[in-house]
Amino acid sequence: MKDTADRTIGNPLSWLGHRLVGASAHVSESAQAVGGGEDARPVPREALATLTQADLRDALRAGWEDLLSSRADALVLCLLYPILGAVLVYAALTQSLMPLIFPLLTGFVLVGPLAALGLYEMSRQREAGRPVRWTSAFDVALSPSFGAIVVLGLYLAAVMFVWLLTARLIFAVTMGPELPASLGAFATQALTTPAGWAMGVVGIAVGAAFAALVLATSVVSFPLLLDRKVGVPNAVVTSLRVTAKNPRVILTWGAIVAGILFLGALPALVGLAVALPLLGHASWHLYRRAIPRA
Repeated sequence: MKDTADRTIGNPLSWLGHRLVGASAHVSESAQAVGGGEDARPVPREALATLTQADLRDALRAGWEDLLSSRADALVLCLLYPILGAVLVYAALTQSLMPLIFPLLTGFVLVGPLAALGLYEMSRQREAGRPVRWTSAFDVALSPSFGAIVVLGLYLAAVMFVWLLTARLIFAVTMGPELPASLGAFATQALTTPAGWAMGVVGIAVGAAFAALVLATSVVSFPLLLDRKVGVPNAVVTSLRVTAKNPRVILTWGAIVAGILFLGALPALVGLAVALPLLGHASWHLYRRAIPRA
């Protein structure tokens, strides 16, 4: 009876203890991985590949293959994004937020690398020959670099917040302090008045600058953190090096991302459920082409 009691009482307590110790170790390891440690360095310039337009086509093709191989899992995972987008648009239809409808939608471009984290993980596991399900996306939380990934994600969230504040300021400067009475009135002012044209030109130019900043700093940084323990500063520096070495190709990639997201947003945002997994998987394969395996 004593052995039975040990098995029914002692083992659960022992199991819980092991779990707590493991969780504590993981949190500690993740926190230490934020800076990358003393030995961590950015990927050397000579180890970075020279990308071509063919690499973009190959990355998109490989991303599409990943999407087809786990299309149900990826689509279920990414249904969250059109739903979230619809909620944001609905919220923006209130008078006080109406000028931010377009900035909110374009914000998908700014937080796209963060939104695609689970898709990077699915592509990484498929590449390793492991069975992939939609729950595989949550294995990101088990990564030793999870703390670093969270910090980089907060950076993207901060960039989007500053973009929204900037967009609201652009509206106030060009259109005046008065808020539009309705969505129709806002669209009319934006499309048919000099103030509306000025708001559009300035907003697009400033938004493009924000998008370029995010593109340069995150084009490979999130996949790199999943793949190697380099830390946030080294991942960002590596991303900047990839961009500096391949400026035309990276800018073309940014235009492709923006175009696919735009097309995905057209049918009531539903297309984002396909656009996001395609771009997420393709981004992983572009990372593999930019930074060959060590």
